[in-house]
Amino acid sequence: MIEVKNLVKEFEGRKVLKGINLEFEEGKTNLIIGRSGSGKTVLLKNLIGLIRPTSGSILYDGRDLTKMPTAEMKNLRQEMGMIFQGSALFDAMTVAQNVGFPLMMFSSLSREEQKKRVQICLDRVNLSDAGHLYPSEISGGMMKRAAIARAIALNPKYLFCDEPNSGLDPQTSLVIDDLIHSITREYNMTTIINTHDMNSVMNIGEKIFFIKEGNLEWEGTKDGIMDADNDALNDFVFASDLFRKVKAVENKGFELKTDNL
Repeated sequence: MIEVKNLVKEFEGRKVLKGINLEFEEGKTNLIIGRSGSGKTVLLKNLIGLIRPTSGSILYDGRDLTKMPTAEMKNLRQEMGMIFQGSALFDAMTVAQNVGFPLMMFSSLSREEQKKRVQICLDRVNLSDAGHLYPSEISGGMMKRAAIARAIALNPKYLFCDEPNSGLDPQTSLVIDDLIHSITREYNMTTIINTHDMNSVMNIGEKIFFIKEGNLEWEGTKDGIMDADNDALNDFVFASDLFRKVKAVENKGFELKTDNL
């Protein structure tokens, strides 16, 4: 579990995060949603230690990241997997070499053990025969799956995903969502996904946090988001024509039922 307590982040006197409190649950897909500029990216960067908060605590199973010395922070990062928005694969490395990179850098496995682990990860994301290819030779969806394979190479306890469906078509996005969700369950990870994709929210959002202007405006599940009593959240959710139509159908169904009473 990751606990965030009264997290504040300022840049040149301007508060971007304004005292956020939340808990990310183990074994679940935790989604952070919000408009551009809401503070969700700054929150994610604080969570993985790329930037330090102005005040507040970030507890990883009781260990406070904000008070960790460099050596302890390095150890914690070895428990993290990261899927970047653009996949961030190394162009000069094959898919297999990309997946094996964290093993080479941070594990004590032998060469042969590393190769076996790489193949296990490639098999898990259905890229069994793509290890010899370079990023320029594979599709965007395959690049995302390779990024997932690399992220799980070290058997992380915590998985962070920054807009994992960016640039993908809807069908491929569903494949990536389902893969992240199933891997979260399989590895019992604490998975945190930064997204504005409402399809992802409704597909795999087990715990959802809506951030607005640096504040936690709402939290709940995908089952409660459609009927949430929060104007800012409703404006965000129903900005999509699809979700406006879904809401209209639900309301029409309710009217029909009450007319028959």
